Amino acid sequence: MNNTEPPPATGKVLWCFTMTLDGFVAGPRHEVDWMTGFSARPGVIDELKESTGAVLAGRDGFDSAIGDSRPWGGAWEGPIFVLTHHPEDALPTPDITFLSCPVEEAVRIGLEAAGGKNLAVFSPNIGTQLLELGLIDEIDIHIAPVLLGEGIRLYHNPGRTPVRLHRLDSDDPTLAARVRYRPTTTANIPRTEPGN
Repeated sequence: MNNTEPPPATGKVLWCFTMTLDGFVAGPRHEVDWMTGFSARPGVIDELKESTGAVLAGRDGFDSAIGDSRPWGGAWEGPIFVLTHHPEDALPTPDITFLSCPVEEAVRIGLEAAGGKNLAVFSPNIGTQLLELGLIDEIDIHIAPVLLGEGIRLYHNPGRTPVRLHRLDSDDPTLAARVRYRPTTTANIPRTEPGN
């Protein structure tokens, strides 16, 4: 499979995140200030913008990181749905609809609004619930060359059976991904010459 071809927009539920190498998608309070200083494969943002028809987000991420901002640096416009248990105390924001319903219903609403394009899920909690229900079609992760050390994990579901995944960018669906990085900083430990 050619990994440079844009994915077709077929109304998939796409769990989509930039994630640190150690598995975090946000800082402890949903901060995303670490999402600087690295680049994406040429064309990938355009592919995501073109194939996404609607976004489903969670309330915690909305309150702390999203607010009135828009995905992909403000370059995407479309319906955004924020799933919350308390829509009455959400800050009214243009073009954002607050939903208080089961996640399955939120997916139905989001896919309908997406008009045949993908519904991008921007919430670890909602994504985990949808994965458990078998409602995630694809997981699209962009691994940033960052080690955060703490924060909000992409998938945190202790005590559950491991979820096995198939790769979509390889002829071998069980092939482990290999990523190689070098730290940009090193410890200030004096190094002695051999024999000293």
